[in-house]
Amino acid sequence: MSSNALTIQQAHEGLVAKKFSAVELTEDCLSHIEKTDGALHAFLDVHASSALGRAKEVDEKIAKGLELKPLEGIPVAIKDNMLLAGTVTTAGSKILEAYVAPYDATVIIKLKAAGAIILGKTNMDDSAMGTTTESSAFGPTFNPWDITRIPGGSSGGSAAAVAANECIYALGSDTGGSIRQPAGMCGVVGLKPTYGAVSRYGLIAMSSSLDQIGPLTKSVEDAAIVFDAIKGSDIHDSSSRAAQEKPIHQIARQSISGMKIGLPKEYFIEGLDARIEKKIREACDVLHDVGAEIIDISLPHAPYALSAYYIICPAEISANFSRLDGIRYGYSAKDARNLSETYCRSREEGLGTEVRRRIMLGSYVLAAGYYDAYYKKAQAVRQMVRRDFDNAFRTVDCIVSPTSPTPAFRIGEKISDPLTLYLEDIFTVSANMAGIPGLVVPAGFVEEGGVSLPVGLQLLGRHFDEETILCAGYAYEQATDWHTRKSPLS
Repeated sequence: MSSNALTIQQAHEGLVAKKFSAVELTEDCLSHIEKTDGALHAFLDVHASSALGRAKEVDEKIAKGLELKPLEGIPVAIKDNMLLAGTVTTAGSKILEAYVAPYDATVIIKLKAAGAIILGKTNMDDSAMGTTTESSAFGPTFNPWDITRIPGGSSGGSAAAVAANECIYALGSDTGGSIRQPAGMCGVVGLKPTYGAVSRYGLIAMSSSLDQIGPLTKSVEDAAIVFDAIKGSDIHDSSSRAAQEKPIHQIARQSISGMKIGLPKEYFIEGLDARIEKKIREACDVLHDVGAEIIDISLPHAPYALSAYYIICPAEISANFSRLDGIRYGYSAKDARNLSETYCRSREEGLGTEVRRRIMLGSYVLAAGYYDAYYKKAQAVRQMVRRDFDNAFRTVDCIVSPTSPTPAFRIGEKISDPLTLYLEDIFTVSANMAGIPGLVVPAGFVEEGGVSLPVGLQLLGRHFDEETILCAGYAYEQATDWHTRKSPLS
């Protein structure tokens, strides 16, 4: 097995045992990026020189016999909406195509402190708005299981890079499913932590009450390792919260015997691909076989979560994106005749269609005369969704559901129908609305056109109880071999 195909834990053990060096591990990843990314387009920018320089420092530490941290010397890819000082950070948008980050995001500071090797920045939907990674101003990313299909979004570049073994793990961000949905479609593990568990400082904001940073990895244990490294409070993010001291990756292997897992009837609806429903119910059988009790539950307001999300999220987008005016930083229209034209043309030319659509929708629902009818009611629905989960977690320890209603579809198939694309988030947005953690693990494949396409199992947990969903995910993973299957580009 090539070293770039290893998990974090396997790569760490290989470095400690001196089976390969950090430089060799990094070179394997860089070589594979060079070989595959022309077809995949997972990366927007590769930082080969700085990555190899850091790897040499790790090798010097190994030569001295010093102890390695779990992520030390392990190559990672970063979604291009997280600031990395001195490098271009575009958020997949033309309006930021020349923006050089002046400082490191908190998660970057923590990864650097953990000794991670940053390979570069990954592609994403324009400003993180999308479910396919097709809206990127720099061209789409393709699914490593079938390059005619989408990888999911908006963290499609990060998910595809992990699935193709271009990196050992990656960071993504999740506002309505943008870690979990591409994880499911690319056959990798994706963790959206509880809102506030990981600092958002240095993340280019999309929707500030919904955004959350998390890992995309090759195993559940790896997701726990990365979460341990990036979690915790931050003076720069007032919504962040101190983490428990005990590392979660040390307890993720606990038995789930007796764990009560809820199966919500509202998530098995018309429009869910019958093949995916079959895989999720089979996954429930596996969880039952390893000791869990599967309990039918109801989340009565789940059908309204998506509609409320697409009011609250655009409202916050319209506020956050007012700063992109073509004056202070970012793209500025040439030959504008006055200040007003500079504003209008810079935003029209620099922001993608979906971004402009959401800004206009958000401005509308916040306007005088419409605020009570739309935004205020959506916030009331949000509280109902949250209460549904609170009530359910009085009975069960975690909840299982599909991740997406369909497997990965073809590039261009739905791009002209935004409402159909919004429906791809129907099983994931509730976790963001309620602020709870969500984990997606590989749960098998469906066959379509002679191609095997991954299916993701979603596990949802109580606030700040990542431990339970990681334990359940680990138990399921160990009872199956889906996570060991390799994509054609890996």
